[in-house]
Amino acid sequence: MSTAAPIKTEALDAAAIEWLLGSGEPGIRLQTRRDLLGEDAAEDAARVLEGPWLSALLDGQQNDGGFGGHAYLKWAGAHWRLVSAVELGLPAGEPRALAAYEKVLDWLLSEGHRKNVRLINDRWRRCGSQEGNALTVGVRMGLSSDERVRQLATNLVAWQWPDGGWNCDKEPGASHSSFNETVTPMGGLGLYAEATGDPGPAAAAARAADFILRHEVYKSHTTGEVGNPKWLELRYPPYWRYDIAQGMLMLTRVKALPDPRAADAAAWLRGQQTEDGRWRLVGSPMWKPGSQMYRDPARWERSGASQMLTLNILRGLRAQGA
Repeated sequence: MSTAAPIKTEALDAAAIEWLLGSGEPGIRLQTRRDLLGEDAAEDAARVLEGPWLSALLDGQQNDGGFGGHAYLKWAGAHWRLVSAVELGLPAGEPRALAAYEKVLDWLLSEGHRKNVRLINDRWRRCGSQEGNALTVGVRMGLSSDERVRQLATNLVAWQWPDGGWNCDKEPGASHSSFNETVTPMGGLGLYAEATGDPGPAAAAARAADFILRHEVYKSHTTGEVGNPKWLELRYPPYWRYDIAQGMLMLTRVKALPDPRAADAAAWLRGQQTEDGRWRLVGSPMWKPGSQMYRDPARWERSGASQMLTLNILRGLRAQGA
């Protein structure tokens, strides 16, 4: 067998890592050193809060811990800011983040919010991406022993559908889980189970991973073709939306890779790597500059190569051994 392809892949990955190590965001340098190189990154860890993206996400906080408006305001509410912040390496116990998280918990665990969860034809109709993202935030912030964080995990386990995912579709005949609503609960439950050793969330995360892998990460289980063209549009941040890169990343958080059912997904992602080793954004950005709705304070890249996308895809490919 020719060694040209592995050698080229190694060279491309090395170029990508060099690019990431030159990032102006200490959290990206930290995670590159830690997750891709296995290095001690104490210097970058100490400077994470100085990062321009992370600083922007924590800027403008009000006295009540929120950022004005509802916690779920897209994409400037406390919920979304924290989802992005923990992906940038937000330190556990950071006081401003803890105050903002109180607003998220107050919303997700309120009686009014819980009343929106309906049982129809023996399936709980719930947008699990909300609890899934919030659970990830809680674990990453060092709150896995908090009773309220445990409740988020407990709720997700209780609302899981028979096929292993989640869905908020209130159509009585709906019986297939949503990829959008399954990918973040899978990742959040995986992290929670790792932090606590709780077997219930661990089993639920494994069932969700099997759901994704039965679809080979991006395919229809009935036709074997691409399940949804949007799953091949690479965005960052993904917010609540599913794509092939997000699926692979979240599978790493359940320790579900390597798996032969993810081989085609890994090969497809490899095919998108450019000659400089990077991955570029595909599709219309989900955030909009200069508007009240869908305004993201971090002001991520809107086109071209994405640092976080490249980092996350490399994580997934490393876990798959591809």
